Amino acid sequence: MTDFDSKKSSVITASDNLNMVRGVSRREFVKYSAGAIAGLCMGGLTTACGIGRKAPPIQPIQGYPISGNVVKTTEQMLAFPMPATPSGPDSGTGLYPTELPLISEYAQYGYGAYEVIATGLPVVPRYDLLPDPDRYAKPARRKQLAHFFAMTDIHITDKEAPNQLIYIQQADARFGAPVTSIYSPVMLYTPHVLDAAIQTINALHQKTPFDFGISLGDTCNNTQYNELRWYLDIIDGKVITPSSGAHLGADCIDYQKPFQAAGLDKSIPWYQVLGNHDHFYIGSIAVDADPTLGIREAYVGNKVWAIGDLLLPNQNYVGHHFPCMLDSTFNLTELPQSYMGVIDGSTPTGTIKYAGPRDAISPPPMVTADLHRRSLLRTEWIAEFFETQTLPVGHGFGLVDPAMGEGFACYSFAPKADIPLKIIVLDDTQSETDGSRDIHGHGVLDEARWNWLKAELEAGQRDHQLMIIAAHVPIAVSGYGSELEWWDSGSDPNATEQNAVTLTELVATLQKAPNLLMWIAGHRHLNTIKGFPSPDRINAPEKGFWQVETSSLRDFPQQFRTFEIYLNSDYTVSIVATNVDPTVADGTPAAASRTYAVATQQIVKTKLQVNSENVPTIYGKHVDPMDPTRPQDGSPDPTIAYGEVPGVPCCASYNAELYKQLSPSMVRVLQATFPAAVS
Repeated sequence: MTDFDSKKSSVITASDNLNMVRGVSRREFVKYSAGAIAGLCMGGLTTACGIGRKAPPIQPIQGYPISGNVVKTTEQMLAFPMPATPSGPDSGTGLYPTELPLISEYAQYGYGAYEVIATGLPVVPRYDLLPDPDRYAKPARRKQLAHFFAMTDIHITDKEAPNQLIYIQQADARFGAPVTSIYSPVMLYTPHVLDAAIQTINALHQKTPFDFGISLGDTCNNTQYNELRWYLDIIDGKVITPSSGAHLGADCIDYQKPFQAAGLDKSIPWYQVLGNHDHFYIGSIAVDADPTLGIREAYVGNKVWAIGDLLLPNQNYVGHHFPCMLDSTFNLTELPQSYMGVIDGSTPTGTIKYAGPRDAISPPPMVTADLHRRSLLRTEWIAEFFETQTLPVGHGFGLVDPAMGEGFACYSFAPKADIPLKIIVLDDTQSETDGSRDIHGHGVLDEARWNWLKAELEAGQRDHQLMIIAAHVPIAVSGYGSELEWWDSGSDPNATEQNAVTLTELVATLQKAPNLLMWIAGHRHLNTIKGFPSPDRINAPEKGFWQVETSSLRDFPQQFRTFEIYLNSDYTVSIVATNVDPTVADGTPAAASRTYAVATQQIVKTKLQVNSENVPTIYGKHVDPMDPTRPQDGSPDPTIAYGEVPGVPCCASYNAELYKQLSPSMVRVLQATFPAAVS
């Protein structure tokens, strides 16, 4: 068994021709790997799937209650130091990003230690979209129109699945090391963090009831059936068996033990948005795009996947974009093959096993197959939301117009009958059949979704409804070439479908719907707020709207958001967007996850305060504006700001009250509906 905690033998960097970190030789790597494979234990300790394996032992099922002190970031913050990055492996001053799996050394360098300080993150009043923000006098709040929570990018992960990309994070120092989405120790505890977040939501609901909740996509990490069921069953409050295959460690390892989820308060309706990880292999590749890769079969097989480094083509930047992951120019079968590895659930810190160059591991590593790892088609993923005990039935997908065809994931709903507010749930992820061989993390609207959105906006204007768009992918914040930006299908040589709308056209259409309050999204794992000012802020300020992004529950800072929408005495609307840390109790798996999330941030130093430049050219090629509302002069976005708290070196949160001017016609409607709002 390749054990990162003792032998450190399978952590590999891209430098020195894949020499072993810490001086472990290639010969030693072969010895450790082969010996481990020969002694692999395939016994079934506990089984949730029951497919030809031993019955689980009878043992009490415990839950993990959170502590009693449930507050928001306005009252307290997490604080920890950000140590300097060591110059490389064996520097003796800390761990290099490729050494992220060396969990037993975290304490030696102080990684993961944090404190909770009583200094809160303030709520910043934002008047950016108003005609004269410098002279605006803050009005009184007269009526709360809505109160809801949003969580996103939970990335529930089957860490024992045989078709992951774990090894790339250690083997590719330049491109793989920063990609903690393919390996991070928080993978061990994704179900437990969600359970803690749900309990935190329940506690906040007891103080001030939520009207509804919404999850903004990427429920799963790898579009697997068992990952989605864990997600839904945690919210339903069922017993969760957060392991798969042989269920190693299910009787003794905290992150593998079955546990009783608390479940969301049944009085809170919750709704779902589709994310790219919910229907693409690791959020990036259409599962059936290239049958020669055998991706679909790899999910349910017993062979640990061997493949070339999917990120290596990015090192040969030659065109308009990062070269496509599956482009024939970079034939993956011709790249050096490596086994991608799995996490050994029988070890307390989740040792990575079966990871390394293919010619260094013999015989080929195998795991216990599990049919519950099967990859879900989009239609199958949607269907699972009708198999829950919480409300509403289908969690929004029951509201989809059947005339739009199977797999259509856009719908709208009015959360309160007496409030003129509509939530437009928009699927802006790529299609499995678009032909692109690029990473499928872009934003896109095909013709059907684009026409549907325009009709929803027009109906909201006609019916005098305030509107919120809830999507997975944000707009006008991701730089060209980031793989998260609006899809330039016209420049994709393999595209068989086209993006129906440019970002310039989309933003212009949104600005023509003055009842639109904001666009909320996840995807980038950031807590960012951006303003889209009106093209005529003096005479028609109501054409401006906000965008609020929420960070992932998986990665630091592991937060969700609450939203409070108020009608003010001057008939403006303000939106209070507040970050919340899930409350955890010491000694629980969720607390361990927080420690690992902090440690990962200290080691990898992911940039969490992003403000991408709006530039006219990339490598000499003219590009469409990343943000059509501001000049392409390379300057940062003046509407994007981040929070600062004394004593918190790494602040990845931002709380704000966002003011929005309404049109004269909408003001008249609200005056008639809520006359008490007159100051």
